[in-house]
Amino acid sequence: MRNARIAIASILLLCGSLPAAAWGPNGHRIVGQIAENHLTDAARKGISDLVGRASLAQIGTWADEIKSDPAWDHASPWHYVNAAPGQSIESAKRSPGGDVVEAIQRFERVLRNRGSSRKERVEALKFLAHFVADVHQPLHVGYASDRGGNDIRVRWFGETTNLHRVWDEHLVEHQRLSFTEWVRFFGHAEPGEIETWRRSDVYDWARESRSMLPAVYDFGDSRSERSPYLGYDYIFKHADGVRLRLLQAGIRLSGMLNDIFASP
Repeated sequence: MRNARIAIASILLLCGSLPAAAWGPNGHRIVGQIAENHLTDAARKGISDLVGRASLAQIGTWADEIKSDPAWDHASPWHYVNAAPGQSIESAKRSPGGDVVEAIQRFERVLRNRGSSRKERVEALKFLAHFVADVHQPLHVGYASDRGGNDIRVRWFGETTNLHRVWDEHLVEHQRLSFTEWVRFFGHAEPGEIETWRRSDVYDWARESRSMLPAVYDFGDSRSERSPYLGYDYIFKHADGVRLRLLQAGIRLSGMLNDIFASP
């Protein structure tokens, strides 16, 4: 029994050191449901033709789920893009294997191309549903030096974790709402906001995430002997920003899909 406990503890320790998945399942479902609520009839039909009754909230987590399959290891760099502090995404040295900005542009082209195979278009839709959410998470447009906050150890209400996971999961989950409850409470935008947000492009989305980083890292010295403590003050400071990014991601995803499936 003692050996079993040690083995389990070791597995949990190893898992805690792995990079977190973007936004976590609930965050991606929130983005997918918001997008679903703003689709045109033509987009609903186009999506249904590809994935049947599966919703955007369902398929939005697929790109993280396939990380367990070594055949998809090449897709890992597509979830993020890095640049040094003070450097723009455009001028940064980009991953030769692709990044989240490049992947969104590439899969949008695949999905628009009616000459793409059905399999290619299904995968493109699933990736877009995920990556549009990813690029709205500030630490997915972060610094390579700390792997988008994965190497920044913090204490979330006393529990050791990392900064990336705080943004992926803890800031979304702290209210203990299901994704449908979250969308019902917070997933609403004014018509003017929807129009403005949809006029932007993926580089705008990345720059917006980038502009949030100084505040994301504003919690004290992560190099101190004890990891910084993050709790209610950090939640209060960033709750509105998290809600905004999830809402913008859903609105923009729906705008992209409405436009794609409006084409004959």
